[in-house]
Amino acid sequence: MGSISETKRLRIGVDVGGTNTDGVVLDPSRSLEPDKGIIAWHKSATTTNPSVGINDAITAMFAAGAISPAEVASVTIGTTHFVNAVVERDANRLAKVAVLRLAGPFGKHAPPCVDWPDDMRDLILGYSAQVKGGLEVDGHLIKDIDEAEIRAQCQEIKARGIRSVVVNGVFSPIDTVEKQEEKAASIIQDEIPGCDVVCSKEVANLGFLERENAAILNAAILSFARKTIRSFQEPVKKLGLECPVFITQNDGTILSGEMAARLPIRTFSSGPTNSMRGAAFLVGKELNEAVMVVDIGGTTTDVGLLLANGFPRQQAAYSELAGVRMNFSCPDIKSIGLGGGSIVRKGDTMTVGPDSVGYKLTKEALVFGGEVLTATDCTVLADPGVEVGNRELVKEALTQEEIGKFQAVVQHKLETVIDRMKTSPDDLPVLLVGGGAIVAPNALRGASRVIKPKFAEVANAIGAAIARVSAVVDTVKSTESKTTGQLLELIAADAVDRTVAAGAVPSSVKVVEMETLPLQYIANKSRFIVRAAGDFDFSRTDLATVPTFQDDEPELEMDEYEKSAKTAVQAVKLEPRAEIDISSYRPDVRDRVWYINETDLNWISTGCYILGTGGGGSPYPHMIRLRRLLQAGAIVRVINPYDVSDDAAVGCGGGAGSPTVGIEKLAGDEMMEAQIELYKICDKRATHMIALEIGGGNGLQGMSLGASLNMDIPCVDGDWMGRAYPVKHMTRLSRTPVVFNERSPVWAPIAMADGNGNVMLMPSATSDFQVERVLRAALSQMGSHTGCAEPPVSGAEMKRWVVEHTISQAWRIGRAVEKARRMNRVDTVAETIIDECGGPEAAKVLWKGKIVGVERTLRMGHIYGECIVEGSDVVDSESGTTASDGVERFTGFIKIPFKNENIAAVKIASPKAASQPEKQEDVLAIVPDLISVIDAQNGEAIGTPEYRYGLLVIVLGIAASDRWTGTQRGIDIGGPKGFGMDHLRYQPLGKFVKPISVIDEFDQEKAS
Repeated sequence: MGSISETKRLRIGVDVGGTNTDGVVLDPSRSLEPDKGIIAWHKSATTTNPSVGINDAITAMFAAGAISPAEVASVTIGTTHFVNAVVERDANRLAKVAVLRLAGPFGKHAPPCVDWPDDMRDLILGYSAQVKGGLEVDGHLIKDIDEAEIRAQCQEIKARGIRSVVVNGVFSPIDTVEKQEEKAASIIQDEIPGCDVVCSKEVANLGFLERENAAILNAAILSFARKTIRSFQEPVKKLGLECPVFITQNDGTILSGEMAARLPIRTFSSGPTNSMRGAAFLVGKELNEAVMVVDIGGTTTDVGLLLANGFPRQQAAYSELAGVRMNFSCPDIKSIGLGGGSIVRKGDTMTVGPDSVGYKLTKEALVFGGEVLTATDCTVLADPGVEVGNRELVKEALTQEEIGKFQAVVQHKLETVIDRMKTSPDDLPVLLVGGGAIVAPNALRGASRVIKPKFAEVANAIGAAIARVSAVVDTVKSTESKTTGQLLELIAADAVDRTVAAGAVPSSVKVVEMETLPLQYIANKSRFIVRAAGDFDFSRTDLATVPTFQDDEPELEMDEYEKSAKTAVQAVKLEPRAEIDISSYRPDVRDRVWYINETDLNWISTGCYILGTGGGGSPYPHMIRLRRLLQAGAIVRVINPYDVSDDAAVGCGGGAGSPTVGIEKLAGDEMMEAQIELYKICDKRATHMIALEIGGGNGLQGMSLGASLNMDIPCVDGDWMGRAYPVKHMTRLSRTPVVFNERSPVWAPIAMADGNGNVMLMPSATSDFQVERVLRAALSQMGSHTGCAEPPVSGAEMKRWVVEHTISQAWRIGRAVEKARRMNRVDTVAETIIDECGGPEAAKVLWKGKIVGVERTLRMGHIYGECIVEGSDVVDSESGTTASDGVERFTGFIKIPFKNENIAAVKIASPKAASQPEKQEDVLAIVPDLISVIDAQNGEAIGTPEYRYGLLVIVLGIAASDRWTGTQRGIDIGGPKGFGMDHLRYQPLGKFVKPISVIDEFDQEKAS
């Protein structure tokens, strides 16, 4: 444990929550004793000024345990103060922030805070600018930074009185050579002395917008964080404690006070993590496997998985706080409305929660003389061993039958959330902690055993006391000259060095997590994520410094924040936008032209992802860009394909490249640049646009390119696929024009642009296959993310080849999802989507259940894999009810093989049988028919990269367009043979029904 002297052996953990402040004094040398080395503990209401509460807690524990300050080696504090400042939108605790992007030409159509709630953006974002800089995925420069340009922007920031600045560079997390963010930060601090500068790479990892969001929130609370941490440190000094003060961060490890004052966002989710690690400590070496920790409070239950390495499972991708999407590391926690104060309502269907009496439990619960029936009352009545309040006051509250109902509801709620959080079907131990843990049963389905350890009510403070030191390295490396194993060894050594630098005892540091993610469509590139952890070296004195304060910072007392917060918030909140009435909404269709608005766009975007059959990339960033065009006054027109004249010229364009690059290097003007360059070598200019594929992000590109602020031409209501297809890089060889094979090549001349001034033109080609080969080779040299422009086809050809009315179909699907959500009937969303896709003869629910297995591998640039779904009831019922009679129940297992997109849905005997060859009689659906997986809880599409154990899903099958199924050539290209599944044949799941045109239905002239 480092050089702790015999006298300095005790650790103090304090958790400053929104309701209670908990404390514990722990002697690690006595952790094997029955009391786990816990010498004293304390729980009391949180004070407005945390300094007072911390002082009271430590003083009380010193008195209870006869403890001398000289015996204390460290004080570690967990807090919700910083996250509460953001959630409550407190203007007194949040500063204005300026953002400088080092991105060259990329991302300008999605400026900082573009997708934030209006009130949050108005409250925090003070200024933003885009300057030269940024890296490609291979480390090459997009642009070098321009010092004069940055200095000029600093003058703008200074003039606005902004003292917090975020610097965000493209691929900055892998920038170990140029160090562009660090150079820019140095220039800013030189121009604006004393300002706070946050480099985004310090805050989060790959994901440009999400990392930027996290960095902005971090910068907004810096001044408040310094004051708060000083208020934590003051009582420690006053009590005569000569020891370091640490703050716990999201992954259960410690930050020095100085680091926490610089990166307070790392503490946002530390509360649940402290509870999880504290619970594990209380059971000690009884368990050496993954453990489910269930923390039951007064109102909610938080459930998280503590891995065998002693750290909580982290969220897989993105998290959201106060409507802001981020990707910083935080534990994967699910919460349900169940606690000791949950209100119980009797009747034919008994309900427990989600509403609660909360902190008023001791006044309002029956056992305390109140008048509200709570979960605590029912537990006291059901279990004679529970001694809370006055049992006599509750003895007539429930019959034996009602007690049984209550226990069944609570048990079902807990079993359901535990099952969602599991990473395999195997049973695992469950630890119950928190003041409300008395309401939980002693046995739960899915739990190998249920443990309620002693001192569970202060598990969060215990977790703070035992926190360790860690560091994470997240980087992209080339595997061309070194093997994956060699690179992992080097990266692991770097992670260990960073952990030691953060304060760990070198001999205690171990690598606790390794992950390798090959990058799609990029040769010899992989993303590596390595985490190391160790015990803190208490001989270090360089990590316990008190954060410094600027002379010009106002000395606002901590208790003043609470008093003035509500007034300040009122000034920045905006009126909520009125929701449209879906049942009466009519799109704007005039003279056979559909004018797209933001409502239409949202629905189309949702539908595009469902039609993407697991692939095509999320439409979200493309939707944001098109929405900004609409907000800027752009007119976006969609017309029926059969209203296009035969001699029209129908152009096409779309994005090509790696999804990993796309999340970091946001789109610039490459789509339009490709179009401009194409028409320098193509005589016939486009009069209309069409989407390359309706599935995924490319489904919106025809409308974006055709918008009046771009090419100002209408977009055809259709596309070349009716879905998404995973042919290498583009999808040029899996389109209906190639299926019809009326001429070749169709796709030359062609242009490809990278958005950074580099363009590749191909005036002619011998075949479409040759076009594909050449562009594939060029793509990796152009940043692995480009825009392509393809030559127009005639209106007559378009009408023969188009998969018609697919924008209309996406709109209808999106409308169905939104309607189900508004009516709280997501349980019937699949059936509603089926109605919009032609009814039961054209589409069907193939399966409902829970994902119980996912395997992925990278071959030839594509993500291949299999998803196993076990049939089950997917209604998210916390009341214990199941599907009603007459609703089809699914039992057994299916597997969904995928190659970026879903290929088939096949019944299997068990997960172990997934590796056996598929049998024709077990096929539920197969390409070219569409197999889409949607989230049973919200109706949104789930892409293949998002498949993970525990998700409740609905698998939809939709009949493919007759453009694919009408000829054997179409079936050969788009069917099982095209995916190497020659042992299976295509069998239609139903009869294709042409989507109903929105234009035909809603044209105002027709209506009148």
